[in-house]
This record gives sequence, C-alpha cells and structure tokens, in this order.
Amino acid sequence: MKLVKAMKKMIFCLALGLVGVSQAVAATTFRYAEGTPNRGTRAEALQFFAEEVKRESGGEMRIDIHWGGVLLKYSAILDGVTAGTADLGTVLAAYQPQKLQALAIGDLPLANSDPWVGLHAMYDLMTQNEQMKQALAKHDLVYLGNYTTTSVQFECTEGNEIRTLEDLKGKRMRASVTYAKVLQDLGANLINMTYSDIYQALETGLADCSAAYFYAMRAFKTPEVTHSVTRVDWGQIMGFALVMNRYVWEDLAPEQQKVFRDAGIAMTDHYARLLLEEIDEVSADLPTGKLGNKIEMIKLPEADRQKLFGATEKYVREWIEQSNKMGLDGQGIWDQYTALLEKYETERDERGYPWDR
Repeated sequence: MKLVKAMKKMIFCLALGLVGVSQAVAATTFRYAEGTPNRGTRAEALQFFAEEVKRESGGEMRIDIHWGGVLLKYSAILDGVTAGTADLGTVLAAYQPQKLQALAIGDLPLANSDPWVGLHAMYDLMTQNEQMKQALAKHDLVYLGNYTTTSVQFECTEGNEIRTLEDLKGKRMRASVTYAKVLQDLGANLINMTYSDIYQALETGLADCSAAYFYAMRAFKTPEVTHSVTRVDWGQIMGFALVMNRYVWEDLAPEQQKVFRDAGIAMTDHYARLLLEEIDEVSADLPTGKLGNKIEMIKLPEADRQKLFGATEKYVREWIEQSNKMGLDGQGIWDQYTALLEKYETERDERGYPWDR
C-alpha cells in the first residue's frame, strides 16, 4: 500500500514537472535591440511596452531588452531586425535615411511640439497609410509604435548664450537630421556626433551648444557642463520607431498580434504623459541648480521662432520630392500627416489629455 502511494506521489510530481515544462515551452521570448542605456523617460516607456506585452499575453510572450547597443548598435538595428538577429528594435531614420525615407517624415521640424499630438499622428499615419506600411514591409519590418525626442531647445556652455538667431552664427553645435541642416543654413557650424558623446563635447569645448531636449538633459546630465538653455520649442524628432521583423510578426496568431498592437498604442499615451511631466519638471529644476549648474533660461523671440519654421519649408518640399521618386505619393502622405496633427491638436484643445478626463 505504501509502495502504491509512493508511486502515485511520484507520478503526480512528474506530472507537475511536465506541466511546468509545457508552460515554459509555451512562453515565447522576443529579443529587443535598444541602442541606449536603461535610464531616462524613453527607457521607462520601452519597459512599459515590454510589461504590457507580458501582462496582456498572460505571461506567454516576453521581451528580453538588450540595452545600450549590446546586441546591436543604433546604426545596425534596422539591418539586424531585418536579418533576424533581433526580433524587435528601435530604429531611427537618421541612421538609415534611404531605407527609412518614409519614417523620416517625423523628423521635419514643424510648429507642433506636443508629444501626445505628435506620437498619435505618427502612430495613425504609420498604421493606417498603406504606402507607409509597405515602405517598411519592403525591408521586412512592421511598425508597432513611436518615440519622440520632444521639442528642440538650444543648450549652451558659458559665454555661448543664444538670445536671437543671429547668435547662432559661428557656434559649434551638435544637431541632427533636418534641424542640423536648418541651423547650418542660419550660420551654425555643425558637429557630427551621437547624443551619448555630447556631455564630453560640451565639457571640453568641442561643442558650444547642442540642439537638446528637456527629457534628455536629466538622463545625460548635461546641465553639469552647460550654463544656459534657450527655449525654442521647435518641432520634435519622430523618425524614431519600434519595429518587429515581418516574418516573426506573420508567425504570430491574430490574438498575439493584437497584444503587440495594444501595447504599442498604450505606450503612446503612457510615454506622452511621462514626457509632458518631464518637460515641466526639468524646465522648473534647471534654474535652481538641482540638475547641475544654475541654468539661465532664455526665451527665443517669437519672430525668430517663425523664421525657423519658415526655413524648414524647402526641406518639406525635398522630402515630398524624394518620396515621389521612390514611388510614394509624397504630397498625399504629407497632407494626411498634417491633417492628423491638426486632428489631435483639436482633440487636446477641446477635451484635454486622456489621463485628465
């Protein structure tokens, strides 16, 4: 009798073990390639996306984020996701301008600088416009969500304050994508480097100023080596997306694809809220010295801001023409994008942000 009981107990334990094994097998882990370290607001948003996927799938799908370029550097993420080295990753149009010409629409400086408005407009454009979806599909990518840098501000070292656009002339300045082109047109001397190198460049005098973002100032600790921030609130860089390998996507069941879609749209609101809070906190803390030096806050005259927007027009035309050459309806896509920006600006003005309703 004791032997029978012992055997039954052993069989029961083995059965439990097999259940555990089957559950472990059922859980699928996706490799995510991220170029920056695990700190700051955007890292928090990406972690939120991963947690949403795990939660919505009941733990059956999990994302293993490889931070800081350990799996793939930013410049290699697009090709790495296409090749299957990573299942998902963060791509920037600036690193692959030819392949990501369509996504680069988000890098064109506009008057809109609200992250909630911009993120929703890009999400709708990239998930609803068939041409934009096909532009990524030809590189075996599926769009799942968008990031933004928030609006551009001019962050400068001591003695290099920018009070008007005239002060840009001769400044050694780090900027990217179309913003760099416009600033060069206005007389700045552009320095090419990644954002992770800007602290040292400002500290050593290699750069006088940076086209910076409030959300990055705290994460990269640049107020320790700067003395002024000119508030420009100039556009935002949104050619900056979360993508998945197309073949991995097509292997997913419809309900699994929905989990990723839902996580992407949930991240949009979550990230926008974090950014808006970060902008308010950082802009308030800068003059106090809480983040490093006591930063002088300067407001660029409105007439100069309008000149910046006007200087962008030729680059909008350039994007439309280049998109046409690639077989896209450049003007049609541009019109849809600007209409979406207006739609979400109106919704915000009339109803407020979703979390405040």
